[in-house]
Amino acid sequence: MSDRFIIEFDKALRTLCAPASTVREVPGSSEPEAPMSAAEKAHAAALMRVNHVGEICAQALYQGQSLTSRQADVSQALEQAAREETEHLAWTERRLAELGSRSSLLNPVWYVGALAIGVVAGKLGDDWSLGFLAETERQVEAHLDSHLSELPDEDARSRAIVAQMRRDEIAHAATAVRLGARELPAAAVKAMQLAARTMTRTAYYV
Repeated sequence: MSDRFIIEFDKALRTLCAPASTVREVPGSSEPEAPMSAAEKAHAAALMRVNHVGEICAQALYQGQSLTSRQADVSQALEQAAREETEHLAWTERRLAELGSRSSLLNPVWYVGALAIGVVAGKLGDDWSLGFLAETERQVEAHLDSHLSELPDEDARSRAIVAQMRRDEIAHAATAVRLGARELPAAAVKAMQLAARTMTRTAYYV
């Protein structure tokens, strides 16, 4: 038990304090840095900060769900998704640096909250946990769609990152459905949407 605690605590520290790593090449890295106005650059950076927070939360959610998962195949799927989300974390982290901006000052708060939600979702059973995962990924897909419409057209680097993240999130949702995800009640979906709006609006500035 103490070994598991140390491992999970180490995951949290790595997510919050250490640079994330990526196996895949950063999408858009071959694109030239396009000239943007100060306002466009600030808006692009704020959107990427929101995406970075989303990846911080994804790490915590998957960690919490994996901790309480009852089936080995579900736990393995969650861990694989978490590895891909770590790459997203690295991509958004690097793009924020390129845009001369920073990550959210509230990342520890987002992480703890998402971890608690993940643990609760896992405790409800793997089918409900997978349903929560599938719905989360659907909402993230819609959120990334909105960012693709908002990012400056000339910001090819940011747009490439968001587009690849979107493809990965769709695949994660499909995996959850394949493994037996249950559809969440409408009230739960609405609550998730409200929480997501609160997080994105805050992370845009802080």
